[in-house]
Amino acid sequence: MHMSEPAFTLGVEEEYLLVDLESRDLVSDPPAELMRECTRLLQAHVSPELMRAQIEVGTPVCHTLGDVRESLKWLRGTIAEVSNRFGCAPIAVSTHPFARWLEQKQTAKQRYLQLTDQMQAAARRLLICGMHVHVGIEDEELRIDLMNQMSYFLPHLLAMSSSSPFWEGEDTGLRSYRLTVFDALPRTGLPEQFASYAEYERHVRVLVNAGLVEDASMIWWDLRPSASFPTLETRIMDVVTNLEHTLSLVALTVCLTRMLYRARIKNQRWRVYAGMLINENRWRAMRYSFDEGLIDLAKGEVVPFPELLDELMAFIEEDADHLGCQDEIMGLRDILANGTSAHNQITQYQKALDRGVSNEEALSRVVDWLIDQTVKDL
Repeated sequence: MHMSEPAFTLGVEEEYLLVDLESRDLVSDPPAELMRECTRLLQAHVSPELMRAQIEVGTPVCHTLGDVRESLKWLRGTIAEVSNRFGCAPIAVSTHPFARWLEQKQTAKQRYLQLTDQMQAAARRLLICGMHVHVGIEDEELRIDLMNQMSYFLPHLLAMSSSSPFWEGEDTGLRSYRLTVFDALPRTGLPEQFASYAEYERHVRVLVNAGLVEDASMIWWDLRPSASFPTLETRIMDVVTNLEHTLSLVALTVCLTRMLYRARIKNQRWRVYAGMLINENRWRAMRYSFDEGLIDLAKGEVVPFPELLDELMAFIEEDADHLGCQDEIMGLRDILANGTSAHNQITQYQKALDRGVSNEEALSRVVDWLIDQTVKDL
């Protein structure tokens, strides 16, 4: 039976941290009125997160990258405007440069309370934020098939999104420290490989029937079939501070998905590699971002990231044309030229230290940069 082309609609979720404009530390207990006002203005597109210092937004279903741009401008801008009324500001980043998880307060929501009861310190340490990109794939079997193949590219997406070099006041030496925290939970990391959607469902059902999870939404892989929408949900990326860079990575995600679909209808597919090899690239992306290259698994050697990106952009040229996101795809080169948020945070930190300020003040300067960049170009 002929398979009709998926919609390739888009939905983007971003999680922000709320910082106090005086101390630059997290607002561990923001006033309830702040969230009420955000909810009044944004309706279902905003929600609280595990920590009270976090706030999550989600775009409507978007049909173009232009739709995503306008939605994220609206969401970031509204959160910033409301937060400023209460003496705070959102930062689009995956870890705060110096806040301490022990000082945070959790949202009193049943799901979060159960999570913390089950996971204990592994959940209490989740002072991290991520970006999730949903791509509309209506056919369940296709969703699983594309998930199996798309796993190869997850480290590439992480490398270009890194925004979590600091943890509790320390330069960790990693560009994405976030995943070292998140990976302490079960059901995280790379997705499993499945021969069919029915096989996937059978495995989920084992966990549900055993009383370990309520449903598939408690499987937190880097890439998963969404439990709520007919989408393939990419979850590996850090929150990207620069909005234009965010859009470029959303464009890359949907173009890669469509490229794999095009190959499938020609009876071709991307080779599925062992998880141990993809995990090696995942670790390299966490440690170095794109600075030290990734393994080209077909060649079996580490290749400089600019070469890998050139190859990817050639693969998806037809898809960028079809989806009308050529400009956003070209913006990927700007990420390599000007650095990820993690690169820029470290630069701001080092510049401040070189001027002779204290470590604490240098970290505050990083927060200043994050506040400014989160709402830049809105």
